[in-house]
Amino acid sequence: MLKLNLEDTIAAISTPLGKSGIGIVRMSGKDALKIADKIFLSQDGTKPSEYPSFSIHYGHIVEDKKSLHKKFGIPTSREKIKNQKIIDEVLLTVMRAPRTYTKEDVVEINCHGGIVPLRKVLELVLEEGARLAQPGEFTLRAFLNGRIDLPQAEAVLDIVEAKTEKSLALACQQLRGELSHKFRKLKERILNIYAELEASIDFPEEDLDLHSQDFLLKEIEKVEREIDNLLEGFNKGLIFKEGISVAICGKPNVGKSSLMNLLLKRNRCLVSPFPGTTRDAIEEWVNIEGIPLRLIDTAGITEARNILEEEAIKRSQEYLKVAELVLFMLDGNQKISREDKDVFQIIKDKPKIIVINKIDLPTKFTSSEIKKIFSGKILKISCLTGEGLERLCQEMKQFVLKGEIGESEGYLVTNLRHKEALLRAKDFLERVKRGMQSKFPPELLTTDLKGVLENLKSLLGESLSEDVLEKIFSQFCIGK
Repeated sequence: MLKLNLEDTIAAISTPLGKSGIGIVRMSGKDALKIADKIFLSQDGTKPSEYPSFSIHYGHIVEDKKSLHKKFGIPTSREKIKNQKIIDEVLLTVMRAPRTYTKEDVVEINCHGGIVPLRKVLELVLEEGARLAQPGEFTLRAFLNGRIDLPQAEAVLDIVEAKTEKSLALACQQLRGELSHKFRKLKERILNIYAELEASIDFPEEDLDLHSQDFLLKEIEKVEREIDNLLEGFNKGLIFKEGISVAICGKPNVGKSSLMNLLLKRNRCLVSPFPGTTRDAIEEWVNIEGIPLRLIDTAGITEARNILEEEAIKRSQEYLKVAELVLFMLDGNQKISREDKDVFQIIKDKPKIIVINKIDLPTKFTSSEIKKIFSGKILKISCLTGEGLERLCQEMKQFVLKGEIGESEGYLVTNLRHKEALLRAKDFLERVKRGMQSKFPPELLTTDLKGVLENLKSLLGESLSEDVLEKIFSQFCIGK
């Protein structure tokens, strides 16, 4: 990606293809306004290049504007162009550099949202000299042109992919630059320590007002504690960002699909009184108090009666292997069966919650009987009435956050790249700390401090290879 000519004017459809009220074709680059002049007809003949920044204008995208001008001159009314090669009736937005998303001239053409008009407008833009943007290239230009730093650029993708309000809030916090500010402050503190050590090396005879190594050691330890705090929040931050997978399992007809529908608050799974209704795993995302959970309704595990059931059970077992939490369901209106025990053997070593369904009916076993056979947290619910559902949601949340129900304080690192850079920085800090404690000369300490600085710079995108940048921005969709 980075080998592309960043001086080109790029274009892409920035909204999902399909039927919708509005679709947007976006251009960015030095020729964006020139290209818009060639394909846009306003009612009064004014060109986009004459419009002020941050203004929106009504008009038409025309396939062959030159032929229209030859025939009519500048069209001044809809009547003069109604039978010509009009592609779409649009609103055109002009945003002039440098106060734009990319810090380049940007033109956005708001078309009707059908596939045909959007593609046709994009084709015209490309014919007039624009290049099709690569995935994430608009955001890449925003980063390279200094409008945002790398954590902010990564936050753009997190916003697009946010699954809950909490994950959206974390991404917005990062986009505002709050996490970048924290990284920058860490870098400044290390720079100050580095500068003092360098000064003691370069000017040993000068009477400089420098801090002692004991003082610098305490500063190193403070930075290390701040890095530890950021790292401690990673697992929690990753959960809010990506969620966990939760598989619902049990023998046939214990209410797995009913529980799935209850948690989703809609009839996603087919439910019937006949065992074996679910033949394949069904996956859906659900938001449990800000935590995204990937729910998996598995087929009932029993002795297969045919090839289809055998395959369904095999797939259920595969999902159970990778699930991070299992909801093991029992029918409270039936006695514990051999099938229940067989299913439990599959998931006995997995993190799990035992869910006893149908408590609105007479229960055929006691909690003490359950505890003798099965190990794990036991909850009782009714998928018919919804009783016990709120408690189950709280238990899932407690499991995910390991009891940390309260809102998180400070900053949560949600990006694996950030975590790895912080861990490398911490390793170098440990070396510096050991060196100071052993009274190593400043020349040896500064070598490891450079390692700390390089990793803190990489967090902000100040020191990264082209391959890493390409990998980051290739995850974006085209048009963002």
